[in-house]
Amino acid sequence: MATTTPVHPVDEVPPVRQLAAFGLQHVLAMYAGAVAVPLIVGGAMKLSAADLAYLITADLLVCGIATLIQCIGFWRFGVRLPIMQGCTFAAVSPMVLIGTTGGGLPAIYGSVIIAGLAIALLAPVFGRLLRFFPPLVTGTVILIIGLSLLPAAGNWAAGGQGSKDFGEPKNIALAAFVLAVVLGVQRFAPAFLSRIAVLIGMAVGLVAAVVFGFTDFSGVGDADWVGISTPFHFGTPTFHASAIVSMLVVALVTMTETTGDLIAVGEMTDRKIEPRSLADGLRADGLSTVLGGIFNTFPYTAYAQNVGLVGMTRVRSRWVVAVAGGILVVLGLLPKLGAVVAAIPAPVLGGAGLVMFGTVAASGLRTLTQVDFKDNHNLTVVAVSVAVGVLPVGVPTIYAQFPDWFQTVMNSGISAGCLTAIVLNLLFNHLPAKGSSPVTAPSAAVQEPAA
Repeated sequence: MATTTPVHPVDEVPPVRQLAAFGLQHVLAMYAGAVAVPLIVGGAMKLSAADLAYLITADLLVCGIATLIQCIGFWRFGVRLPIMQGCTFAAVSPMVLIGTTGGGLPAIYGSVIIAGLAIALLAPVFGRLLRFFPPLVTGTVILIIGLSLLPAAGNWAAGGQGSKDFGEPKNIALAAFVLAVVLGVQRFAPAFLSRIAVLIGMAVGLVAAVVFGFTDFSGVGDADWVGISTPFHFGTPTFHASAIVSMLVVALVTMTETTGDLIAVGEMTDRKIEPRSLADGLRADGLSTVLGGIFNTFPYTAYAQNVGLVGMTRVRSRWVVAVAGGILVVLGLLPKLGAVVAAIPAPVLGGAGLVMFGTVAASGLRTLTQVDFKDNHNLTVVAVSVAVGVLPVGVPTIYAQFPDWFQTVMNSGISAGCLTAIVLNLLFNHLPAKGSSPVTAPSAAVQEPAA
């Protein structure tokens, strides 16, 4: 009698009804972050309202395409895990500098295309570095990712950075209400509803926001019904050496961040990342970034917000995220729908973000339980790495007097903490012990990721 091979949860296809709900939940979790990059860059360049709207719809379209490439995959492109893609914040400062002083949007897009090609070419090299990510390093990086995201949730809960009513009690109250709904649904609702607790919390929060006057739907009426992003809408890309160099630094930072995110999702879904799959995921990042330069948007990376959602809901199917990618494509083609989603108030996102981002940090702690902390220096590795990673989050201007390339690397708490964890792990656990220094247990310090 023939036996059927069980399908891994990552490859399972839930019923259509669940696919739609789970997919929409992922879109809502990352939407604010996705549109923030074009808004910041376009705003700094003083683009018109029409050009800003164009940047946003182009971004959503390529976000969707990039997500589909990453989670469905073809040939050697795509990690084939539940990973959402979005514009990286690491590129914001260099792009603003390029756009305002070094040649405008064409110069930005030229450097983005080169950076995307570099990521695709360097992907196999990063794949071979996976042995430097034992549980000591991966757990620390996942913990830093969660801690780095929590201030964003706090800003949303307070009303959104720069809002006139930032910090008013009504904003905090709305965020707390959404958080309470999410927790209540998770604890008391049936299994399916508990898995869409974030979606339910945001829906109930939006209703409350409408009732109490938090929302502004004026942008919906102004938005077009249909919008198509055409290649090189803002002109033929130009290639400036200084712009390319700064964007190549960004590429290395985003590759480091993506590596941490992919390893985190691999841990949460019980499908460990291997050198080949890591290279495939990074190669997809490179392709998506090239598409971003062609279709008038920016560099792409894995979104840590959605890593937390995977861990919290325990829905591990990559097809759920593929549906989310499809929704983003539709939003990119139908700006009016995108404007409806954009009307969700920041406190509603903040309430949901607190539990999602906290879940990422907790997942890092869970990974660190695999590490032996007795008679070795592993606690020091975690302590210093977390400190370095959280430093630019708590003190955003700490590196303001340093060169631009240094700021690009170190202002990202994720890349700063990740690099610190790798270096300290090598220093304490791989270099030969001298004198009476304790030798770390190999099983904890240099454990290879499972194949």
